Amino acid sequence: MVVTTKLAAIPTPAKYRLTVEQYYKMAEVGILGIEQRTELIEGEIIEMSPIGAKHAGTINRLSRVLSPRISDQSIISIQNSIRLNDKTEPQPDLAILHLRDDCYTESIPTPDDVFLLIEVSDSTLKYDRDIKIPLYAKAGIPEVWIANIEEQVFEVYKSPNQNSYEQIKIYSKGEVILIESLGVAISVDEVF
Repeated sequence: MVVTTKLAAIPTPAKYRLTVEQYYKMAEVGILGIEQRTELIEGEIIEMSPIGAKHAGTINRLSRVLSPRISDQSIISIQNSIRLNDKTEPQPDLAILHLRDDCYTESIPTPDDVFLLIEVSDSTLKYDRDIKIPLYAKAGIPEVWIANIEEQVFEVYKSPNQNSYEQIKIYSKGEVILIESLGVAISVDEVF
């Protein structure tokens, strides 16, 4: 004889997700050390990968190439936070921001302040594509580039729509990428 019983539903434990304010408080009181490289993603503290020479050099090249072309119309912010919402504050490798007299000393930039974000990816390519790109799209960041160090290409994401981008294009050596919002272009060869 087989007896069937209905098991009671077992609730799944919920994760406690920090706010940006709580995250900063943890740093202020010493729970997060100054030397720790972290970012807050959907309320979770994510430890960031160490920056190697190729990663740092690619950021430096991007900054060197872009600075003279856009410095009169924007601010280049390197590895600083962008507040997407009250639970998410990533640190893209490079952000091109609207000019502001205070240079963002009074508040962290938000999506409305951003022309372009650039993530330089060597060991973080999957994370950048699967986690960060959807977050940037959801926040309405108009344009995001992934500088793919291994393949020496740029993945360019434009036209955010909910959790993804409607336009995705790969640029290889010999090709030129236009930053339409600023009216400037760079060649992939200038970076890789």
